[in-house]
Amino acid sequence: MRYKKWYGSIGKILIFLLFVFLSVIVILPLLWMLLSSVKENTAFLTDPWGIPITFRIENYAYALKYGVGRYFLNSLIVTVVSVALIVFFSALAAYAASRFQFKGRNVVFLFIIGGMMISPEVSLVSLFKLLHSLKLYNTHMGLIITYCVFQFSFTVLLFRSYMLSLPRSVEESAMLDGCSVWKTFWYIVVPMCKPILASGALFATMHVWNEYMFATVFIESDSLKTIPVGLVTLQAALKTNYPVLISGLVISAAVVIIAFLVFQKQFIRGLSQGSIKG
Repeated sequence: MRYKKWYGSIGKILIFLLFVFLSVIVILPLLWMLLSSVKENTAFLTDPWGIPITFRIENYAYALKYGVGRYFLNSLIVTVVSVALIVFFSALAAYAASRFQFKGRNVVFLFIIGGMMISPEVSLVSLFKLLHSLKLYNTHMGLIITYCVFQFSFTVLLFRSYMLSLPRSVEESAMLDGCSVWKTFWYIVVPMCKPILASGALFATMHVWNEYMFATVFIESDSLKTIPVGLVTLQAALKTNYPVLISGLVISAAVVIIAFLVFQKQFIRGLSQGSIKG
């Protein structure tokens, strides 16, 4: 018994040290980026790893002046609309796939998740021609539709696995009381699925906010560019003014970090419950 306790303590210590090491790997680059964003350009070039003597908060104002504010707003519009549509329609499809019995149900579900096998790079040319023909090229709507299509399959799979774990007795009682299918979905199923909905929304936010390839190809006007593409434009404009460029990177990264901090409890709860019960 004494040896088992000793080995158990050693194992806990090793696991703790491993998590500390992983935390340092994640936090150090973020800390370096944050400190570098408030340095003077000369200080950054001469001592990139040093602590800044003077903190230049105005670097963020310069980044916004050079267009980061406009790119940020474009990304915010595209991300909010895309994530809302992805979560809403994926929840509807997942509810139908997990609750309704109809002929060809499994075939339809396989067809939906088969979209995960389509490579975005392979479909780039055909999507470009399609958006041109539909007059959606160089519009936010074309970008939003593309993001929704490519995130739909994974999100449906995620939501369906969670919904299968939910008890049907509550829904059946509501229907016996005269509740329609839509009201059952909206007032009963959706509140019970809040953790997995938050998880799906966070996954979609990270994908849409950081997506670069479609945003580069499908958006031509500088006034419509999202922040990943806009930062490349900013790099060409600033040339060697790296602290201002890093300020733009901090603004871009802050959205995803804040979103995760806000929804982290529901995110972890949704994934853990879905994996255990689904």
